[in-house]
Amino acid sequence: MNDSSLSLDLPIRLRRNRQSEAIRQMVQETHLLPSHLCACFFLVEGENKKIPIHSMPGVFRFSIDLAIQEIEKMHRKGVRCVLLFPVLENHLRSSSAEEAWNSDGLLAQAIRAIKKAVPSMCVMADVALDPFTSHGHDGLVNEKHQIMNDETIECLIRMALMQAEAGIDFVAPSDMMDGRVGAIRKALDEQGYHHVGIMAYSAKYATSLYGPFRDALNVNLAFGDKKTYQMNPANVREALLEAKLDEEEGADILMIKPALFYLDVITKLRHQTNRPIAAYHVSGEYSMVMAAHLAGYLDAQKVFSEAFLSLRRAGVDLIFTYAADLVLPLL
Repeated sequence: MNDSSLSLDLPIRLRRNRQSEAIRQMVQETHLLPSHLCACFFLVEGENKKIPIHSMPGVFRFSIDLAIQEIEKMHRKGVRCVLLFPVLENHLRSSSAEEAWNSDGLLAQAIRAIKKAVPSMCVMADVALDPFTSHGHDGLVNEKHQIMNDETIECLIRMALMQAEAGIDFVAPSDMMDGRVGAIRKALDEQGYHHVGIMAYSAKYATSLYGPFRDALNVNLAFGDKKTYQMNPANVREALLEAKLDEEEGADILMIKPALFYLDVITKLRHQTNRPIAAYHVSGEYSMVMAAHLAGYLDAQKVFSEAFLSLRRAGVDLIFTYAADLVLPLL
């Protein structure tokens, strides 16, 4: 018997369910598993290349051969999805972005090589023109520096079909053009690629957190910003409408990007849809934590783990991240 001089009459003591690690695990409501993570990779031409990205400590641009080694390690640890981003030489970029659907280009080579080396890994790639355009925007541009919606979609269709032919599991349109999900779904089906899924960037916000990503891709905007096609960070109802339209047009997975600043959007979308929801923990979210970690202010591994658990708690099924390697030892 506890001989404490003070014993309150409390029939309900919530701490009883926290008093040991065993009990805490028994009653844990939300879980984070390796299969909830999708690792993002930046790819470059050549062999045996591992180039650090200074604005993203611990993240590298890999040649395909070294990327495959890293992906094999991830797969052995339980990660089941990777997202690919090609880093192009400037001479391959143009205003018309034709390299985006080059069946012999870096992205197509990577898709084929990874699916051959690790066939059970789910491979995704963005469908957007910004890595391929000389001006850095996600779409074709007219003489007034306006992003042309319908003309851009024709390019996105070509890009999606190229990826499908190379063996992609999911195409991931991230451009935010109106109607692109339905157009891509129709084109894939007409060409017999019924099995290729669409992971739509349904609510991609015009955030200030993309800077390190653009550094990683060596992409700079020649003019303006992306606010005429990416979403206003002030809006929630618009995000839910974007997701609803993408679902109706055939999207298999709906994404919110960025992640932690938009937990309210994720939760509202969870109540609206039965489709899987993805969140992209973007470069700025990653780099802020790593900068504080390197300064000795916090433990990045624990912070990332808690951040991803919060995304799962909000309703996320799949988390796109640059920190998979750091978090996996805790799972």
